[in-house]
Amino acid sequence: MDYKVEDLTPTEKKVNVTVPAEEVNAALSATTAIYGRSADIKGFRKGKVPSSVVETKFKKQILAEATQDLVNYHINEIMSELKLSPMSGIQVDSDTVEKGEEFTYSFTFEVPPALELPEYKGLEVEQEAVEADENEVDQVVERIRANMAELKDVEETREARDGDTVMVDFAALSDDKAFEGLKSNNFQLELGQGQALEAFEDLVKGLKPGEQNSGEITFPEDFLNEDLAGKTAEMRVYLRGIKEKVLPEVNDELAVKAGGFESVAAMREAITESYLQSRRQLVQSVAQKDLLDKLMRDMEIPLPKTLVDRYLDQLVQDHVQKLERKGKSLASTGKSTEDLQEEYRPQAEEAARTQVFLMAVANKEEMTVSPEEIDGEMRRMAMQSGQDYGQLKEYAEQTGLHVLIKDRLLADKAMQMIYENAEVTEVPAGSKSSESEEQSGEEG
Repeated sequence: MDYKVEDLTPTEKKVNVTVPAEEVNAALSATTAIYGRSADIKGFRKGKVPSSVVETKFKKQILAEATQDLVNYHINEIMSELKLSPMSGIQVDSDTVEKGEEFTYSFTFEVPPALELPEYKGLEVEQEAVEADENEVDQVVERIRANMAELKDVEETREARDGDTVMVDFAALSDDKAFEGLKSNNFQLELGQGQALEAFEDLVKGLKPGEQNSGEITFPEDFLNEDLAGKTAEMRVYLRGIKEKVLPEVNDELAVKAGGFESVAAMREAITESYLQSRRQLVQSVAQKDLLDKLMRDMEIPLPKTLVDRYLDQLVQDHVQKLERKGKSLASTGKSTEDLQEEYRPQAEEAARTQVFLMAVANKEEMTVSPEEIDGEMRRMAMQSGQDYGQLKEYAEQTGLHVLIKDRLLADKAMQMIYENAEVTEVPAGSKSSESEEQSGEEG
């Protein structure tokens, strides 16, 4: 077997393979023998069928399987010799072998481009200092109080207002008939939190328990109920009752209920540490982005098409899923998949550009990722998404997702190495944010 490698682009290679007739015949003989051992043909004992008979009866299957076996064997051998890791699936262009004839075929695949890397160690970068923000801690405490608040009936007779939780009956009417799917009795709603259309809440506000109101409401074009989307209908509401939140006091009892903390001080300390950890990750990410921007600013980085498409598909999929979680469809936004692809392409290309650069660094540093690390990341992904780990692992093996995970972990390792070898100068908290805002203002 002989082969020649052809560079189609800086990221795509084509391998042309020539297989001599002798190797073709050997492959056909081996495949024929396998079929002969299990062939059940009238007039012959099993396993004793002459090769010529087996070849005639199973010719199509034998040719196809011998071809596949040869191609698979050669690809593994060639890729091992070339020491290349494809970034995409291998595309084979092949006919089937013929007995006694030379066999030629080709296969193409994408690889990371060869890059001339700049010096990536010892770079200078500024990073904001991390300080505890008491206002942020106070806001978390208030959210805890709100989550543990009790709803109690409002004893005084008064009108419903923002902050109240109301129980209402309602129905959207057209020609005095209620729309199915948009009517309810004893529906609970917290006013002023954007849980319902503003026009609907306006009908409720100002009512006292036992009172009713009506008015026309125009529903948005992307309204969940497609029968009402973009239409105007009469909405009738009846206020059954009003409840208000009673917030618990900030004391040790609250701390215990909130998370088993011994005291309010211990709870605030845990909140502060969580806040500081989150801020550390954020300012480090900003510093790492600054380092990457410096390194890649003047670099020409060819992008593998499949890598860009992979990022693009993920971004579009994430966008659609976010819409669906809100009860909306892509069509309801007036956009198509092609519109989203155009919108997200620059972001996908930037992500691919970053990965290609970091993979080149990882390769130069001879970094590796162990199967245990890939397995750990898949477990984390499964836990985060609520998927079954076994199903995710099976999907990864079938689709090549484990290779993508490995590449991402390698890129993360390369980025961490660049950061750890940088000269990091700490600057006052908020100073870099202020600079960014000033620059934005000047540009505007």
